[in-house]
Amino acid sequence: MPDTGATPTGAGGAGGRPRRHPRVARTVTAGTTVLAAALLLAALLLPDRLEELRPESFLRLPAEGIVLMAVLLVLPGRARRVTAVPAGAALGVLTLVKCLDMGFYQVLQRPFDLVLDWILLDDAADYLRESFGRTSEVLAITGALLLAAAVPAVTALALVRLAERLARRRPRAGRTALVLAVTWVTCATFGLRAGGAPVAATLDAQLVDERVRAVRAGLADARVFAAEAAVDAFASTPPDRLLTGLRGKDVLFTFVESYGRTAIEDPAMAGPVGAVLTEGAASLRAAGFEARSGWLRSPVLGAGSWMCHATLLSGLWINNQRRYRNLVSGDRTTLGAYFRRTGAWRTVGVVPGVRKAWPEARFFGLDRSYDSTRLGYHGPYFSWTPVPDQFTLEAFDRLEYGRKNRRPMMAEIILASSHQPWAPLPRMIDWKDLGDGSVFGPIRRAGKDPAEVWKDTERVRTEYRVSIEYSLRSLFGFMRRHARQNTVLVFLGDHQPRPEVVAGSPRRDVPVTIVARDPAVLDRVAGWGWTPGPKPAADAPIWAMDRFRDRFLTAFGPQDPTPAQASRKPTVRRTNHSGSSSQG
Repeated sequence: MPDTGATPTGAGGAGGRPRRHPRVARTVTAGTTVLAAALLLAALLLPDRLEELRPESFLRLPAEGIVLMAVLLVLPGRARRVTAVPAGAALGVLTLVKCLDMGFYQVLQRPFDLVLDWILLDDAADYLRESFGRTSEVLAITGALLLAAAVPAVTALALVRLAERLARRRPRAGRTALVLAVTWVTCATFGLRAGGAPVAATLDAQLVDERVRAVRAGLADARVFAAEAAVDAFASTPPDRLLTGLRGKDVLFTFVESYGRTAIEDPAMAGPVGAVLTEGAASLRAAGFEARSGWLRSPVLGAGSWMCHATLLSGLWINNQRRYRNLVSGDRTTLGAYFRRTGAWRTVGVVPGVRKAWPEARFFGLDRSYDSTRLGYHGPYFSWTPVPDQFTLEAFDRLEYGRKNRRPMMAEIILASSHQPWAPLPRMIDWKDLGDGSVFGPIRRAGKDPAEVWKDTERVRTEYRVSIEYSLRSLFGFMRRHARQNTVLVFLGDHQPRPEVVAGSPRRDVPVTIVARDPAVLDRVAGWGWTPGPKPAADAPIWAMDRFRDRFLTAFGPQDPTPAQASRKPTVRRTNHSGSSSQG
C-alpha cells in the first residue's frame, strides 16, 4: 500500500506526530476547558465585599456570562478570537477592581474611586512600611503588580480557550446557552434566591454602570466644588472685625487621630475612655477651666485625616482627593489664615505625621510648621506614628508655646499616636524624663506586634481604646502643665476608626470640645447647645464638620454680625433616639 501520509484517527497530533497517550491528552484538554470555565464563572460572580465572599455567592447564573457565550457562538473564527481576548482582559480588570473594592470597603466603607483614589495606594504602601516593615511593603507591592499583570492575561487566555471549545461543539453549546438563558429569565421572573442573593445575577453589569456614573459624577463635582469654594461669607470682613472675641487668647486646635463616637459610646470602650474624660474634666476644673462638647459629622470613615483637617479649617466639604487638591491649589481662606489676617496671632502647625516637604502649610495660613524631623525627637517610631503624643505636646511647648515675650498664638496640632494599627503603643511617662525621646526605646521593644494583634478583632478594638486613652491623657497632661489663663483649646477627632473597630457602624460622628478659663469665651458658644464637660451627651447637636468654621468665626466675631454672615447660619442637626438626624 502506498504511503499517503495519513494518520489514523486519534493516533496523531500536531505535525503528524503520534500521540502516545490519547486518553491522557483528552483528559488534560477537558480538564483545561473545565478549569477555564470555572475561572471565568468565578470572576463573573466574585463579589466586591469581603463579607459577601461565601460559597453561596457563586451558586448563581451571571447574565453577562450567558450573553458573552451567545456572542462568541455567533461570531466567525477570527472575529471570535479578536473578541475573546479584550473581553477576557476586561473581565480580569473588572476582577481587580472588585478586589480593590474589598480593601476599600474594609477600611473606608466605600468602593474604590477610579478617578481619585490612585494616590491613596502610595499612602497604603507607606503605611505598610511603617507598620509592618520594608519587607512587607516590598512583598505587597510585588504581589500587587504580579496580580495586576497576571489576572487580565489569565482571564483572556481562559476565554479564548473556552471560545474555541464552544465553536467545536456549536450545536450542543447553542442548546446549552438557550437553556441557561431561559433558566435565568425564569429565576429573575420568580425572584428565586440562593443564600439571600438572587440566582439571576447581573453583578458585573451593575458594577460597570455604577462606576460609569461615579466617574461622571466625579468629573462634574469639580464644577460643583468650584462654585462652593467661591462663596465665603467672611471674605470681605475687615481684619479688625475678625475673631474679636478671642483677642489676646492662645487658641489651640488639636486633632486626635481616629477619635470617634465609638470610643465614647461603645459598651466595651465607654467605661475606660469615660474614666479618662472624667479625670481630665476634674483636672481642668481644678485649674479653673471649663469645657463644652458636641458632635461633628466627619466627611470620611476609617482614614483620610488630611481631608478632615481641611474640611474643618476651610469650611468646605472635602471627602475625596480631587476636592483636596483643588482646595489647596486655590485661594480659599482657612480658619488659620483668618487668624493670621488679623495680625494679632502667630500661626503655628505641629504635624508629626508629615515626614517630607509640606507646601500646604502656606495655604493653611501657618507662619511656621513643625514636622516629625523638627520636633527634636530621637526615639523609635511606634508603627506608623513617628512621634508619641506626649513628646509632641512637650516639644510644642519647648519650641513655641513656652517662649517668653511672644504674641498670642493660634496653633494646629495633630496627635497621631492613636493612628492604626494601634500596636505597638507608647505609654505615659514622667514629663521630666522625656528628654530627646530615647526613653521610648524600651517601651517600643516591649510593645505588641501589630501582626499578632490584627489576628483577632477584639484585640484590635482593645488596642484602639488604649491608644485613645493615651492621646487624651497626653492632652490633659499638657493642659495641666502648660495651659495659661488665656488658653483656649479646641480638640476633636478627625474620623471614626476602621470598620473592625466600629463593628460596621456607618456613623461618622466625632466628638469636639472647647476648653477655656475665661467665662466670656464659653458665653460666646452658649447658644450652641453643647454639653458641659469634655464628653458630649448622646443627644448633643451634630453638625457637619464643614459648618464649624463659619459658626466659630460668627461666635467669636463682633456681636452684631453682618447680614451676609447672619444669612449663612449653618443648620444644626440633632440626633433622635433612633439614631437618625433631624433638623434643629
